[in-house]
Amino acid sequence: MPTAAEPAEVTPSEHGRSAPPAHTLRLILGDQLDPQHPWFARVDPGVLHVMMEMRQETDYVLHHAQKILAIFAAMRAFAARLRAQGHRVRYVAIDDPSNRQRLTENLDALLTLHGASTFAYQPADEWRLDTQLRDWAATLPIAVERAADVHFLAARDEAGQLFGARRQWRMETFYRHMRRRLGVLLEPDGTPAGGRWNFDQDNRAAWPGTPPAPADWRRPHDHRALWRAIEAAGVASFGAPQADALRWPLDRDEALADLDAFVEQALPWFGQYQDAMSTQAPRLFHSLLSFALNTKMLHPAEVIARAEAAWRAGHAPLPAVEGFIRQILGWREYVRGVYWAKMPGYVALNHFGHDTPLPDWFWTGRVRMRCLADAIGQSLAQAHAHHIQRLMVIGNFSLLAGLDPQALHRWYLGVYIDAFEWVELPNTLGMSQFADGGRLASKPYVSGSAYLHRMSDYCNGCPYDRRQRTGARACPFNALYWDFLDRHQVVLQSNPRMALAYRQLARMDGAAREALSMQARQVRGMLEDL
Repeated sequence: MPTAAEPAEVTPSEHGRSAPPAHTLRLILGDQLDPQHPWFARVDPGVLHVMMEMRQETDYVLHHAQKILAIFAAMRAFAARLRAQGHRVRYVAIDDPSNRQRLTENLDALLTLHGASTFAYQPADEWRLDTQLRDWAATLPIAVERAADVHFLAARDEAGQLFGARRQWRMETFYRHMRRRLGVLLEPDGTPAGGRWNFDQDNRAAWPGTPPAPADWRRPHDHRALWRAIEAAGVASFGAPQADALRWPLDRDEALADLDAFVEQALPWFGQYQDAMSTQAPRLFHSLLSFALNTKMLHPAEVIARAEAAWRAGHAPLPAVEGFIRQILGWREYVRGVYWAKMPGYVALNHFGHDTPLPDWFWTGRVRMRCLADAIGQSLAQAHAHHIQRLMVIGNFSLLAGLDPQALHRWYLGVYIDAFEWVELPNTLGMSQFADGGRLASKPYVSGSAYLHRMSDYCNGCPYDRRQRTGARACPFNALYWDFLDRHQVVLQSNPRMALAYRQLARMDGAAREALSMQARQVRGMLEDL
């Protein structure tokens, strides 16, 4: 594996000699670590593969230390793999003296140095990078080859083509479309396996402590030398680096081993407890495969096929397998379609006009509310929290408290190991914060303390009382929830999925509603001290 002080090729200014010529320069981004890509089927000594660690990519938002470490370590392992197969690789490390720290400036220098007549790249999955590469490539006096997109199951515009000009898009419609098109979990006659498209109602149990959650099957890696190089290069970050024992996979082989372990040890229980939360078992039965999927170490088709095969072999129940497949074939592909259909304007949406800054405890974890302390503390320690912690703890509170959705988006994008904008942005602004006014989600995902108590052990030992709505010890979720419904009644009461909540609100007298409103204002005024 190359180290920060061991670039594969050097510039003439470094050693006073000409670089070997290359007829084609191929760019590989840090989330394109797919050794099965068609590019690598044949070794061509005239093709130079270029990979770069850049401040451009570490600095566009403040990133978690583990995210920077894991991506750089995986990039270096991928470069070493390509070299071992005979491919030429120019790896530009974060502290390489020739590193200009900007993508197109590095590419300009390398094209000039090697005299390439063709520049080739794979489509970038984030709008900012895709636009940067398209605009820059359009100025080149040489041939440009944009490779086919082979890392997803749906085309970028497939969701847009399916929904057209409809104002409201729904994941379930897209999910069924994809199931039919790809033949996933179907009976021979084309009907859904088990007679239902969706087993979500069967997958909402709290975890009672049994069966025991499996031990962490991932391997620890010592990345302390790399972390020292990152810090020495001046890269800012937050969260715990865990550089001496980082468990995120380095390559496809490790990712496949993680997939095997998940299917064998956790998939049978995943569905039933996928929405559960516990301070005793932060991973529970989740796969932790999203980092490997989003950096392209794994392909979604193979992950889906493994899960379906486990059901057909009788190893895992259908509700568990369907729930897992829906996260990949449904949500993951769907939000990507939303992203490409709605960008670049989507990032600025703010339906409720929320603008409260994020409290400092988003970066420290020092908050007394036990649910937030655990979910945010876990995020800072592990660069990961599962979807219900992200949605119904952190996102739920942020929406009820009126936090700035764009600031929250930047935090989610930075803190989570699997967060790339194409998947994170629609989930944060659309699903979590309802900032798009319901284009993605069918309702705001908000709740009081009752949901958190039902699905977790967070309320046990919390200094706030989940049963109280007002007063010094009242759980902040309660007043914030009812006040949110009250303030947005004109907009939300016609939503059929909010009908029950508004019937409950209607049964409260004016004094009770005013007391809740006063309590909510007090909570919003003391966010730093919760």
